[in-house]
Amino acid sequence: MDMFLYMDLKTGIHRLDPRTKLLLMFLTFTVGVISKNIIILSATLLLVLLHGAAAKILSNLKRIKVVLLMISLFSLVIWAIAGKGGGERFLIFSLNGLFYGCMTAIRTNLMILAGMVFLSTTKIEEISEGLVKIHLPYRGAFAFSTAIRLVPMIVATSYTIIQAQKSRGLDLDSGNILEKIRKYAPLMIPTLVSVIRGTNVFSMALESKGFGYSEKRTNYLDLKMTWKDLLASCIGIVVVAVVAYIRFDAAAFHSLVSTFPWADYSL
Repeated sequence: MDMFLYMDLKTGIHRLDPRTKLLLMFLTFTVGVISKNIIILSATLLLVLLHGAAAKILSNLKRIKVVLLMISLFSLVIWAIAGKGGGERFLIFSLNGLFYGCMTAIRTNLMILAGMVFLSTTKIEEISEGLVKIHLPYRGAFAFSTAIRLVPMIVATSYTIIQAQKSRGLDLDSGNILEKIRKYAPLMIPTLVSVIRGTNVFSMALESKGFGYSEKRTNYLDLKMTWKDLLASCIGIVVVAVVAYIRFDAAAFHSLVSTFPWADYSL
């Protein structure tokens, strides 16, 4: 069971500098935070999906389709009942709240998918080196990259322990939700023990290799920005600038969509 997200492919997106991909991810987050319009958020989501299609990693996004669906349904139901923005109601649901829930769902899924595309197209070593290149302290960059590496390892350890217990005859599938929780709870102990043991071995390996002995480090990776990185960065910055202008200049936005009065759900 492969728990890691990175897909080793030879695409133009994979060959971009990690600093460029990191910038594009944060620019996407910026659009999600500042924009309150369904059309803009949907268009940005479509761009992220096209970005993922160009990198040929859409199969990786299918792994979280249930999570994305649950987030969307939860957002739609909660905001439709809460009635954000007032307006007419149908039974216990508000039309304005439904649109606001749709906008919130798109915004949340946009950020998740942007992060998934970044992790699916960037090696952990490249992430660490890219963070160092933007003058983040090496210890911080190493801690961040290690956290990304350890999370799937912990999940894989839990999966292995569960499969081992099932092979020994432990029934984890029968019963209601409370019974399943009671059966899974004891499995946390061997998982924690395995994680603690692995962390201890990892710390000893770092100490034996002299981690932190010198501030000057040499790296195998040699990152260089190319014209493709500059072009991608400029396009991302221009898109965010346009979104920010539309967001903070309501007159410009309403003039832009004046022929589509249904388009503005900025509640």
